[in-house]
Amino acid sequence: MMGQVVEIKQLEKAYGSFKAVQNVHFSIQKNKIYGLLGRNGAGKTTLMKMITAQIFPTSGDIKVFGENPFENSKVLNQICFIKESQQYPINFTVQDVLDVSKSLFPNWNNDLAYSLISDFNLPLKRRIKKLSRGMLSSVGIVIGLASRAPLTVFDEPYLGLDAVSRGIFYDRLMEDYVKNPRTIILSTHLIDEVSNLLEHVLVIKDGELMIDQDAEELRGMAYTVTGKSAQVEAYLAGKEIVHQEPFGGLLSATVIGNGNSSDQKQAETCGLEVTPVSLQQLIVYLTTGKHDQKGAIAK
Repeated sequence: MMGQVVEIKQLEKAYGSFKAVQNVHFSIQKNKIYGLLGRNGAGKTTLMKMITAQIFPTSGDIKVFGENPFENSKVLNQICFIKESQQYPINFTVQDVLDVSKSLFPNWNNDLAYSLISDFNLPLKRRIKKLSRGMLSSVGIVIGLASRAPLTVFDEPYLGLDAVSRGIFYDRLMEDYVKNPRTIILSTHLIDEVSNLLEHVLVIKDGELMIDQDAEELRGMAYTVTGKSAQVEAYLAGKEIVHQEPFGGLLSATVIGNGNSSDQKQAETCGLEVTPVSLQQLIVYLTTGKHDQKGAIAK
């Protein structure tokens, strides 16, 4: 399949008896922005390390650009993986990192790199070991974007960055992606901040893939109804509830609606207040709730 950049079947990574990733199966299409979301320790970084051939799977199958990525320079040349704790040679300056990156990535764009250096106010002559946490994150973002790698993976790329710098990252990512489409995987906790960028969402919980869905479908999937307890309870009969919270004589409940607007109209007719649920709220409910959503929305 030419449109598939990554294809994963029955993937597992075990450390002794602990399964960091288990029975994961999905594919990633060309020229799309994916959000890889989930709580700390869910298995996101392990999965990204296997896709980028940094660690071997215990079992299962990974194809990247149609081939096994391990020790395959043809495939690895097309991947840029920016990790949260990126290591650089100890005496390198920012300039050295740019020079080496230019030689590593065939699609490297120097103009973009220097324009980003200026956006983030990075000191080219300063040694990497003297940079603040935020500056270090900025260096990773510069390399990730300027590499223009056909598969670019960002693992929590902005530790230490303030909201303004994160905004620069999102704006520049979108701007360059529109002109130079490629496949981007963004792993993050800040779901609300990136939700407008994401075209497809993968959510991992306890090492298993829980959601593999188009972001647009997910956005319209849940809504919250609020009203008098008795009326809300009557409305909820037979519906799929992911969260509910009583306060006073009122009840607020979040419902999976599969994008069916007649359900919401019915709620309004019953005199209930209907409010949308953000992507972040939905994912928090689904990954922390005791309610098992697997049948409901995992493909």
